[in-house]
Amino acid sequence: MDRRTLLKTTSAGFGYLAFAGLNAALQAREAKSPLSPKATHFPGTAKRVIFMFMNGAPSHVDTFDYKPQLQKDDGKTAPGRGFGGGRKLLASPYAFKQSGQSGLWISEIFPELGKMADDLCLLRGMHTDSQAHPQATLQMHTGSFIQTRPSMGAWVLYGMGTENDCLPGFISIRPSGGAINYGSSFLPGVYQGTRVGGAGGFGGGGQMTIGNISNRRLTKEKQRAQLDFLQELNEDGAKQQGGSDAVESVIESFELAFRMQGELPKVMDLNQETRATQQRYGIGDNATSDFGRQCLTARRLVEAGVRFVEIGHGNWDQHQNLKAQHQQHATAIDKPIAGLLGDLKDRGLLKDTLVIWGGEFGRTPSAQGTDGRDHNNRGFAMWLAGGGVKGGLSHGATDEHGFQAVDGKMHVHDLHATILHLLGFDHEKLTYRHAGRDFRLTDVYGKVAKEILA
Repeated sequence: MDRRTLLKTTSAGFGYLAFAGLNAALQAREAKSPLSPKATHFPGTAKRVIFMFMNGAPSHVDTFDYKPQLQKDDGKTAPGRGFGGGRKLLASPYAFKQSGQSGLWISEIFPELGKMADDLCLLRGMHTDSQAHPQATLQMHTGSFIQTRPSMGAWVLYGMGTENDCLPGFISIRPSGGAINYGSSFLPGVYQGTRVGGAGGFGGGGQMTIGNISNRRLTKEKQRAQLDFLQELNEDGAKQQGGSDAVESVIESFELAFRMQGELPKVMDLNQETRATQQRYGIGDNATSDFGRQCLTARRLVEAGVRFVEIGHGNWDQHQNLKAQHQQHATAIDKPIAGLLGDLKDRGLLKDTLVIWGGEFGRTPSAQGTDGRDHNNRGFAMWLAGGGVKGGLSHGATDEHGFQAVDGKMHVHDLHATILHLLGFDHEKLTYRHAGRDFRLTDVYGKVAKEILA
């Protein structure tokens, strides 16, 4: 072997050793990633969640909880001295009709959604602890209205991991009530939701926006070199501290942000969809475009592997102008939601995508002023679709006027327990050790509503 050949082969050998070491390090980093897919407690019927939160609390007796007795007793004084007693009852200004083969009673303000009645599972016996918007919104998202707790999406991501390591596993589009409602609290920061869209929701051309998604100063290669150096410093710092969840979360978030640059803008580019698909969601119509874009973006995100997506619409807080404003809000979401459910169904995604619709509580059947309703946490309606729930089903009931849940009662803790069950979790076992005890989304409560499981 001559000198030239010797140097060439040995240098290649050293290069191979260096590559093998680098590859092993990368594999080790990937293997320990807290966002890697994880096994659930048992096979779930749902793999992902789309949560449509209606900020401000829609009136259940004007949307999905038909009360013929309320219509008959319009203007009469509500009986009793307790909650709601002494006020004049206010009939719904909208007609209800039976929809689908199941015959579910749905308000006329949802003509398109009514066509999807056989896919809806109406929960008409919901109740919660607080009748104040911030507290009730917090409890709907985190299970607690008193203390800061991880959000539902953070728990789901913690339990399941993500299906696409180039996208956030939990995205909140136009969130309500601040970061506390999509935060991770004492869970590692890597499970916090990624906020998309500000108050306006969309940037130029009607596209959803996310801040700092691109680096206009450095090439991808230079960013990678800079990030590798920074990660090395972070890892050294974590080792000196004997391990640090906070530092590990920062490292993971930087890596995810780098990977997102290539994929997220493409996923969120609605111009990739046909005109017919966009029209199906109501995009192009001033009344429905905004929420239609949210719904279509949500479908593209879950299709790309995002585990939990929240979208929102409001404000449904009609203490007055009930008839006009509830109609306006319903029109804005009716066609987009029907488009979303139909599109998911056509693509074979609805069967393992759990879709959730609802607000933080309901509203009183009694009048506030002449055309409004007050807050009502004792009884309200939500609905689920897909993900292993029975379609065309009405579960639970409020009393004859709609003041409070009386049958098939479901507290928010029960709703959370049922959602986790559909995803494959025993809600009592999905826990995280913090401050000396095990915490869970459902606190020390929660019962799975087995009656609604398909």
